[in-house]
Parts: sequence; C-alpha cells; structure tokens
Amino acid sequence: MRQSSSSVLPETDPARHASPWPASQGGDHRSRARAPVVERIAGWSARHRKTVVLGWLVLVALVFAVGHAVGTGKLQSYDSGQSGQAERTLDRIGASAPAHESVLIQARTPGDSYANDPAMRHAAGQVTAALARLPHAAAGIRSPAGPGDRALVSADGRSALVTFSVPGSADNASNAIGPALKAVASVQARHPGLRIAEAGDASLNQAVNDQVNQDFRTAETTSVPITLILLLLVFGALVAAGIPVLLAVTAVMTAVSLLTIPGHWFPIGSNTSEVVLLVGMAVGVDYSLFYLRREREERAKGASTAEAIRTAARTSGRAIVVSGLTVMAALAGLFLTGAALFDGMAIGAIMVVGVAVIGSLTVLPALLSWLGHRADWGRIPVLGRRRTAAGRSWMWGGLVRQVVRRPLLWGGAALLAMIALAAPAAGMRLANPGIDAPASLPVVHTIHQIETAFPAAPAPAQVVVTGRDLQGPAVTRAIDALRQRAARGGPIRQPVTVTSVAGGRALVIDVELAGDGGNATSDRALLALRDHILPATLGQAGVSYAVAGDTASGYDNTRQMDVRTPIVLAAVAGLAFLLLLITFRSLLLPLVSVGLNLLSVGAAYGLITLVFQDGRWQGPLGYTGFGAITYWVPLFLFVFLFGLSMDYHVFILSRIKELRARGHSTRQAIIDGIASSAGVVTSAAVIMMAVFSIFASMHEIELKMLGIGLPAAVLIDATIVRGILVPAAMALLGERCWYLPRWLGGRPPAALERPAPSAAQPS
Repeated sequence: MRQSSSSVLPETDPARHASPWPASQGGDHRSRARAPVVERIAGWSARHRKTVVLGWLVLVALVFAVGHAVGTGKLQSYDSGQSGQAERTLDRIGASAPAHESVLIQARTPGDSYANDPAMRHAAGQVTAALARLPHAAAGIRSPAGPGDRALVSADGRSALVTFSVPGSADNASNAIGPALKAVASVQARHPGLRIAEAGDASLNQAVNDQVNQDFRTAETTSVPITLILLLLVFGALVAAGIPVLLAVTAVMTAVSLLTIPGHWFPIGSNTSEVVLLVGMAVGVDYSLFYLRREREERAKGASTAEAIRTAARTSGRAIVVSGLTVMAALAGLFLTGAALFDGMAIGAIMVVGVAVIGSLTVLPALLSWLGHRADWGRIPVLGRRRTAAGRSWMWGGLVRQVVRRPLLWGGAALLAMIALAAPAAGMRLANPGIDAPASLPVVHTIHQIETAFPAAPAPAQVVVTGRDLQGPAVTRAIDALRQRAARGGPIRQPVTVTSVAGGRALVIDVELAGDGGNATSDRALLALRDHILPATLGQAGVSYAVAGDTASGYDNTRQMDVRTPIVLAAVAGLAFLLLLITFRSLLLPLVSVGLNLLSVGAAYGLITLVFQDGRWQGPLGYTGFGAITYWVPLFLFVFLFGLSMDYHVFILSRIKELRARGHSTRQAIIDGIASSAGVVTSAAVIMMAVFSIFASMHEIELKMLGIGLPAAVLIDATIVRGILVPAAMALLGERCWYLPRWLGGRPPAALERPAPSAAQPS
C-alpha cells in the first residue's frame, strides 16, 4: 500500500532518530550531533533566535558603514585584444587617449550660412573664448575662424564645429566635462536663433551614466513594492510576505557593501551593483519562498513550529544549499571569459548568492522560530485563510498526470516547440552599436546632426604609438604616408590627427574609419588598418603601435566572447552536472537537468534575436535596433539563467526524490512532487518575471534585452520545462532516473526496480 506525501518518514531518514532542538522539544545533544548539517544549523539558530536575528541586522548595518568608510578602489579595467594592449600602454606611462568633444553651431533658418550670418561667427567666437577660459577642461581648441580650419564648416555652410579635447579618457573625463557643458549652454542662451550643442566621448559617457543611474534608482524603488505586493498575494499575510523581502534586501545591501574589499584588487564596474540587485532579489526571494512555504505546509498539517522548521531545514534548506552552490558555480564561469567587464559582475553576484544562502540557513529559521504563528499576522481577509496551507495544485497535477501517461507525445511536442523558439538564435550576431546610448538622449541627437552635416565615422580609431625618437624623420614620414593613404579614401578617411601625450612619450593618432563605427564595414576597415595599412607605414618606422577606440573595443571584445563562450558553456554545464550527480546520486537526472536548462536558455536567445536583432517592437519597447545583440548579453544571460533555473530543478527534483524515498513509485512521485511544489515554483516565477520585466522599461538597449530575455526564460522554465519536459523525460526513464554506476557507489540495476520499504509499509 502506497503512502501519501504526508506519511511518516522512512526509518532510514535520520530525522526520525535525531532532532536539533532542545531537550524540551524532544532532542538531546547526542541526537543533534547525528542530524544533517542544515538541520543542526537551523536548530542552533532557533535556540539562539534573538541573537541570530539581531546579530544579522547589526552585521548588515556594520558592513554597510564600513563599506562606505573604506570606499571602492578605482582600478582600471581594460578591453580585450589589441585595444586592451593600447589602454595598458597608456596607463603604464601615466597617459590616456584624449576624449574628443565637438560643439555644433547650426542655423535654424534655411538659407543662413556661416559665411553670411554674423551671429554664427560671433557664436563660434564666444564658444571658443568660453572654452579657452577652462584650461583644465578643454585643450587643443579648433574653431572655423582659425587658420586652416575651414573644414569645420559644412559643405552647405549651415553648420560649423568648434572641436576640443578633454584631458583624460572618456570615463575619467566625464567627471570634468561639466564646466564645458555649462559654458556651451551659456552661449546657447545668448543665441536663441541658433542651435548650439555639445557632443563627444565624455559628454556621451556622462549622459549615459546619468540615465543608467536614474533608471536603476527607479528599478530599486519599484522592485521592492512590486515584490511585496506579489508576496502578499502568495502568502495572504503581511508578516509572511515581508520575510522574503527582508532577506533579499539585506543580502543585497551586505553584498554591495562587501564589494569594497575586492574592489581594491579587481576592477569593479559601476554596473556591478545593478547585477547584485538583480541576482540578489531573485535568489533571496526564491530561497525564502522555498523555505517559508515548506514550513507553512508542515504547520498546516498539524506539526509544531519546531517540527515544521526542522522539516523545512532538512528538505528546503538542503535544496537551497545545492541550488546556491550551483548558481555560484555557474556565475564563476564568467571568470573564464578573460574580460574585466565580467570579473566584477561575477564577484558581486557570487557574494550576494552566498549571503542569501547563509541568511536562509540561519536567519530564516531563527525568525520563524521567534515569530511562530505570528508569521501569519496581518492576514488579508479571505485570501489569508486560503493561502495559509500550501496544498497540491490540481491543475498542474492533472497536466503532469497526462504527460506521464503519454510522455513521448507530450514531451516530443514540447521539445519541438522549444527548438522552434531557439532556432532564430542560430543567426545571432554579436556586436556593439555604433553609438552605445539610448536614442532619446539629446547628446545622441546632436551626434546624429553632426554626422549628417559632416559625414564621417562617429568615433575614430586611436593608434597608440610608442618607441624612440617619436618626433624623428622616420615617424614623420610614416604619418605623412598614413595621411596620403587616408586621402585616397577606402577603409580609412581624412582627417588624420596626431596628439602627443605623456610629455612626448607616446603619440595618439586618430584615424577615421569607413562605416558607422559598429557595422561590418567598420570592422573590415579596422582589420585593413591593423593588418595592412599600419604595417606598411608605421611598421617601417621602428615603433610599436596598437589600435584602440570604440570600433576596436567592440570588435576585440566580441571576438573574445566568440572564443571563450564554448569554454564557459562547457565549464558551467560540467560543474552543474557534478553538483547534481553528488546531490541526487543519479547519473541521468543531472544530464536531463543540464540539457533542459540549455534548451531554456536557447529559447531565450531565440526570442531576443527575433525582437532586437530583427528590430521588432521598436516603438512599444522604445529602442533603436542596430542589427545585432550586444556582445556581453548572451553570455551573462546564460550563466544567470542556468543558475536561476537550477533553483526550480533542484527544488522539484528534491521533492520528487523525497516522495520516492517515502515509498512512491517514480511515476507517482513525479506527479505528486510537481503538484505539491507547483505553488511555490509558480509564485517564485511570477515574482521574478515581474521584477525582471522592469528592465524592459529602461533606456539602455542591453538592459531591455535582459528585461525581455530573463522573464521569457523564467516563464518557459516554470511552465513548459517544469510541467511537460521534466515529467516526460523522467517518465520515459522510469526507475533508471535513479541509476548510478557501481563504480560511483550506486546500486545494481535490479535494486532500482522497487523503492526501499518505509517504516510504515509492510515489506
């Protein structure tokens, strides 16, 4: 006779012989020592609940204060390939490629021109004079009134440029660009009949940073209320809904503050905090949901608070540990890219997952023990009574029953649908947009106006030249030859400008490239410059050189991803397989889980390719497509989704294995396990989809890609994968799901045909 899911645990379960709780609750020191580690940790936390909860809050506040006092190190991050080599060269000699800025002076009235409009000439003089009064913010000023600078007037005469450079790279110069922007704005105020606006490397970088910071402040203030509202619908009680939010928010605060420590040895970018917020809210809410729903489920069955916490620790707590290790292993794959961009992301994300796991194993049992039945305080009428017990889902149970009955039909149909969703990803192209900024920014509009009036690439290639006698005749002849080559057109264009940096220890030669800076034409021009033109010119002068710039940076980083992505995929999938192999003592279940995760990620890839590479929904989503996917998005999506979807797989498979150990057949364990875990998995998926969808409303196109790809993958994973593919695969495997070769410590195949009898079953 088969037991129900609420039956007595088998004799082999150590929980029947041990309790981590005080003697007054039925345990002693010897039995506590035999309990699983997660159960012993929960027991210690419950016995010292006030110390644990208050200590956690004090620790968060202390880490926050220390982090702000210590501050994050400002280490320079470098691009990949030759562009990174150029950046290191400049950094080594204490120099940087200058950030170029242009001030557009344009007539608003048709027919007016620089030659016949005194106001335009006067405005150009005022801009030049205003910039000249800012010696630390502007250098190398060129004006259309200067000798030999008539090229700064457009062909139709309606537009003129005043150009200058801001000391330091674009990233550093953005902090010093403010005075120049104010000076230009003051001239614009005096000439309302003209269009006077500044654009360039530094001003664009500052505008993008301001926009991203504003977007993430909105995300931070929006995500917590949305999460709390959805948790209220899940639990039907204010206190219970607040517990996951408390853990997630404190985990994020702690991890962000702890980033100040590795920030002195690793380049921690400004986007790392946003990644920590994204990952922290995801895993913090997930882990709390798993734990809290199981504890409430046990209490609803009649267990005491102590017994409910013990069961939750032994089951959900163990699943949290396995899931956390898998997520961290997946995120650690980012280190294999060799890209500084991912180092900070990986460190921050691993930190927040680790903090969330520690909080789940200690703070949650302490808080639940302290609150007891008060965790159900603040119930919402009607909804609160209905949500107290986490029962079976008849809808999911009915679906899974049909799938298990005909696994080949259901599984085959779902597999074909997933392959169809993933198919567009085969044509995915990785690149950086020519202008990596939201089209809605005024500075982007100014850049487009400048490009229209003065056709040229939006950002030149920057050739960093080092060596002896840089002012000698050999180098001079090489630069002249480079200018002559540019004058003939083709891959490179005029003008070719030379800037001496670091007291003459290096030269930075700006060379205009064909194309828009981010398309295939620009890539071909870059390769022609590197492989043919420079070797034939500077290569004959006995100097060293490397090509940097926006086009070079995008090309080198994309090629780096192309080379390293297969390594990351293999390493992450291999580590996940090993962790699941050790956890579930099965050879086939880890293979199924890894395969289904790859399928979910592939479907998300296909969707973002359809939407963003093909330029669909540009109006509703508010973006301008560039015919490709930002080079770092697919790899980040992979490691994050692979780790996050493992949450659901580990939780579901743990419940199925638990029922199997209680005496269920594999097929019945599949049905009951998925039906009983449907509530928490669905709730976690809905919350994550709502939080991730906030990113689709942001202005940066790569954040919109995350805001579409992440919710889509979570939806697919929580429905098609969880409801059809997992039960279909396990039903087809049958008892072979639990097969482990003898040389790995498994049982012989004959022993798998019938589960071990439980204590409550006749043998």
